[in-house]
Amino acid sequence: MLVTEYIICMLIYLNTNQNSCKPQIIEKVITKKNWKLKNFGLRSPVGLVYNQPSALVSRTDVASVTPWLAPIVWEGTFDSRVIDSIYKQQNITIATTVFALGKYTRFLKDFLESAEEHYFVGFRVHFYLFTDQPEEVPNVKLGQERYLTVKTLPSMNRWQDISMSRMEILEKLIENELASEADYIFCLDVDTKFYGRWGVESLGRLVGVIHPWFFNVPRFLFTYEHRPKSQAYIPAGKGDFYYTGAAFGGSLKDVHNLTKTCREQMNIDTANSIEALWHEESHLNKYFLYNKPSKLLSPEYLWRDISMSSGSVKIIRFSHVAKNNAEVRPNL
Repeated sequence: MLVTEYIICMLIYLNTNQNSCKPQIIEKVITKKNWKLKNFGLRSPVGLVYNQPSALVSRTDVASVTPWLAPIVWEGTFDSRVIDSIYKQQNITIATTVFALGKYTRFLKDFLESAEEHYFVGFRVHFYLFTDQPEEVPNVKLGQERYLTVKTLPSMNRWQDISMSRMEILEKLIENELASEADYIFCLDVDTKFYGRWGVESLGRLVGVIHPWFFNVPRFLFTYEHRPKSQAYIPAGKGDFYYTGAAFGGSLKDVHNLTKTCREQMNIDTANSIEALWHEESHLNKYFLYNKPSKLLSPEYLWRDISMSSGSVKIIRFSHVAKNNAEVRPNL
């Protein structure tokens, strides 16, 4: 049979059997996360009066920008009047998570009361508290547009398990409840207290807080995970900053990706019978090394202890409180 005759026959066959030859169209519903997004342009209200900024004068004792041009927020690097007036127009909601299991419930009262005084004052904040003792949650009076949701978790025998489980819990919380409800999220430790302003100057797409023990030391002293077997592995000589696992945040989409990635990496470590040196903090540092934060908060936003000398830290906004780890942690 000639080629032309073959083609003609095939066309006749396809035409007469078009019903059987049509490909079946299978409807596939793809559900995309409906992240709550707004136009976050930095629009300043007309008539706002503030001091003239200078391109020549700034703090000279600290770095205020990273090599990838992310700002590092210190006292003296922002004007609260300007930045508050910009974000006030945007009607934003800041979700904030905190975990208080076992004896850590004792820190809740100071945390919540000090947050009412200093944390995103004048903005809508929704606290999500995870605890195994809901009956121990103190009755703290919250201000207008300040909310507290208590979620019950089972008790855990190891403080390391409590620490590492947070990533998966945060991932699911964002997926199931927060994606269309909040604009930003911060994840904070409970054994802390606010002493000064923590406001909208801290907001960004992906926000890391520089660890108060490592902000002024060379990176060979950073306590990264250096075992190649772990998914948190960072080679010697690598790394930008050492970030604390006690405070981090950003947009819902970016924090969801962070928590999901860290959870997946920790699951691989568990399957390989290895636990990173500093648990989820080690995985957080690995994530931030390859997914650079868009904004860094100085150790003002998480200090070691309010009673300790702060040196170049001019103001302590948020700090761990003194405690006996052996007394409050379940397996020490």
